[in-house]
Amino acid sequence: MRKRQNNVSVLFMLFSILFCVCLITANVLETKQISFGLVNITGGLLVFPVSYIINDCVCEVWGYRKARLLIWTGFAMNFIFVMFGALADFIPGAPYWDNEDGFHAVFGLAPRIAAASFVAFLAGSFINAYVMSRMKLSSGGRHFSVRAVVSTIFGETADSLIFFPLALWGVIPVSEMPSLIVSQVVLKTLYEIMVLPVTIRVVRKTKEFEDTDVYDEGISYNIWKIFNL
Repeated sequence: MRKRQNNVSVLFMLFSILFCVCLITANVLETKQISFGLVNITGGLLVFPVSYIINDCVCEVWGYRKARLLIWTGFAMNFIFVMFGALADFIPGAPYWDNEDGFHAVFGLAPRIAAASFVAFLAGSFINAYVMSRMKLSSGGRHFSVRAVVSTIFGETADSLIFFPLALWGVIPVSEMPSLIVSQVVLKTLYEIMVLPVTIRVVRKTKEFEDTDVYDEGISYNIWKIFNL
């Protein structure tokens, strides 16, 4: 099966909705710190890696061009959510309302954090999609598990290398930065590995349902060609 589609299917739309929900949910959950034994993580780690899994599925089934549309759609929806949250946080609360601190903790994202998050998301997501696409071509479509894990490592590494220095430089000791970056990449990659059996099944069923298995031969990887499907 080597079929390209120039339209957007209902199933792709559902993947896109889930992708956007995961990104927005991760923003909210990032405000809580949780512990697994000796490991401390943010709540966002529970859901954010799912966006990379969806990215892998879309790139594998529909190709890089559809993944590009997915990434920019997710970015736009996340940006709208953050901006309206910031606006609501900026507007003074009613005199009888006593949850100002709680609301600010969730929606009062500092501009520096927001900017770092947006840049890191775009870089990590596009690198993930690019690596997935190029490895599919070079492998002839084989070894999906390896491609999914390797693309995640590249994407998550880029994401962490950009986000943490931009967001936390001067806030936490420089000596702590490498361990924080490495731990995030390792944990998110392990997450991907643990759910690989589900991812593989979803990809297989999606290809069968859509009758589509795109190979990105001769395409442009320009991230700005959003509507070139």
